[in-house]
Amino acid sequence: MKYQKKPIIVDAWPWPEYPHDAPIFDPGYPINYQIVKTLEGNMKRSTGDWLIRGVSGEYYPCKPDIFEQTYTRIEEANDD
Repeated sequence: MKYQKKPIIVDAWPWPEYPHDAPIFDPGYPINYQIVKTLEGNMKRSTGDWLIRGVSGEYYPCKPDIFEQTYTRIEEANDD
C-alpha cells in the first residue's frame, strides 16, 4: 500500500530566527545552536536548520535538506 502525506500548512523560520513564543534556549555567540523544547524532549537546532510550528502548535527543528524536500513556500497576502 502507498500513502500520501496530507497537505498541511505550517509556519517555519530559517536559522537563527524564531517567534517570541517558541520554547527556545539560545546559548548565544559563539555557540551556533539553540535548544528547542519539543513534544519528544529537548532537541538541538544547529546553524542552517529550520524551526517549524506544527499543526498542534508544537515546535521542532528540521534539517535544511529535509525541509527542502518536504515543504514548498506559499504566498500570503502579507508576504513581501
